[in-house]
Amino acid sequence: MAVKFKDYYDILGVSRKATQDEIQRAYRKLARKYHPDVNKDPGAEEKFKEVNEAYEVLKDPEKRAKYDQLGSHWQAGQDFRPPPGWDVHFDFGGGTGQENFFWSGSGDFSDFFEMLFGRSGFGCPRGGAGAQPGGMWRQPGADREAVLRISLEDAYHGAVKTVTLPPEFSGPGAPTRSGKTLEVKIPKGILPGQKIRLAGQGQEGMGGARPGDLYLKVELEPHPVYRLEGRDLYMDLPITPWEAALGAEVPVKAPTGTYSLKVPAGSQSGQKLRLRGKGMPNPKGAPGDLYAVLKIVVPKRLTKEEKDLFRRLAQVSRFDPRG
Repeated sequence: MAVKFKDYYDILGVSRKATQDEIQRAYRKLARKYHPDVNKDPGAEEKFKEVNEAYEVLKDPEKRAKYDQLGSHWQAGQDFRPPPGWDVHFDFGGGTGQENFFWSGSGDFSDFFEMLFGRSGFGCPRGGAGAQPGGMWRQPGADREAVLRISLEDAYHGAVKTVTLPPEFSGPGAPTRSGKTLEVKIPKGILPGQKIRLAGQGQEGMGGARPGDLYLKVELEPHPVYRLEGRDLYMDLPITPWEAALGAEVPVKAPTGTYSLKVPAGSQSGQKLRLRGKGMPNPKGAPGDLYAVLKIVVPKRLTKEEKDLFRRLAQVSRFDPRG
């Protein structure tokens, strides 16, 4: 029996070399677009089933490998017969645990699919989305991600911030969920790039299914004093020429207070002095360190006495910085 060939890659709008993440993103976008609860246009239901069938094959490494054995020379709509030796009704079980929209109407999957994988090759994974008894759609809500910009002090000490979520739209018209204001706890010692999970604050589920989660990706606002590298903090520490030459104890302001730092005699610009444990806190281990980067600063204006002293130093000193 000949059936019409289906190009599952073309249906999802991805290349044959697409990664699993690319396939999943394409599927989610199309599934939301053509979902029967959202899109009432003629043909949307059929397109929705076609998208699900394509994803059912391409999300599963075994099914995808089996499908790819057919090669790339087939065109969508061509009459297709399995090549000699093809294992008709190849059965796949278990699924991959990824989400799957399952349509409970007649003709759940095409003759082409059944010819390749058999009816048992298409199923709804446990706990995933699908049609429930009575035809109700159940689709877990998708996770969302947003950027949360905070100050270095909030990251260092921990804080509670107020954030307002944007309204959520599932299609044209009124929002399915209005924007809401949440109190977000900033963990002490959080680093840029780390995420804060707000359970149940993602997209709403369909048919009573659970909503997705919201992940807030932390970014730090630029700080006028400190630079963060890993969990270590760096700051510039201006010192005078005589403090550098003779040595001194100078005050250093850390996020937790002011400390006395010993500058060794003969210190140079760019030299780093460490205050151990005064960097970013670490909830799971030792904190970072604070590094003071020395910067020798000369006065812009000199008194007559200061000029005389510098001239005297120039006469008696044998130091040659270029020697």
